[in-house]
Amino acid sequence: MNFLSTLLVITSTSLFINPVFAQAQKDPKAQEILKGVSAKYKSMKSLSASFKVISLDQKAKTTDSQTGSILVKGEKYKLVLKGQEVISDGKTAWTYLKESNEVQINEVAEKSEGISPTTIFTIYEKGFSSKYIGEKKIDNITVQQIELVPDDTKKAYFKIQININKKDKVITSAKIFDKNGTNMTYSIDKFVMNPDAPDAQFNFDKAKYPGVEVVDLR
Repeated sequence: MNFLSTLLVITSTSLFINPVFAQAQKDPKAQEILKGVSAKYKSMKSLSASFKVISLDQKAKTTDSQTGSILVKGEKYKLVLKGQEVISDGKTAWTYLKESNEVQINEVAEKSEGISPTTIFTIYEKGFSSKYIGEKKIDNITVQQIELVPDDTKKAYFKIQININKKDKVITSAKIFDKNGTNMTYSIDKFVMNPDAPDAQFNFDKAKYPGVEVVDLR
């Protein structure tokens, strides 16, 4: 599973909805921490972040890394990765492939059980049991570690470990343990609350991509 597909299928709830914790989440300490994180994100009108993802294939003993950035405003987002951009206004999604100078247009599925970039910071809110692991220092920051196990055993991954900045109540990293032996770690390098996010940022402007081929898949 490549980085983009993993990013789009790890989480399942919206950034700004009230948290609904699964009945299987019985760890009071974990729930208390996660509710604080949810309240923090819910208070934001928009957010931006730069991140790094490291993929470790334990079977092949290979490591791959990639960087990117994301801007989120409600259900709208702009995700920038090496060689591609994914832009959505909440109803339509444009995936631009730089190498082929092509943009693919899709409708955003309603009530999708898949995961969109708008939920990268709220992977814990629904469909997981949770367990508080403890605290540790990472780069002079005290983080609280929580382990999440999906209720749906058919998921491609069997657990996620997230680190939460104890002071700021924001997620600093998430490590996904895939059943195929691949571990993917997402680290947030820079996080900005309520950045300027005009709606024009969340629409694909064909004029900015001379000669782009449009593939409408709707």
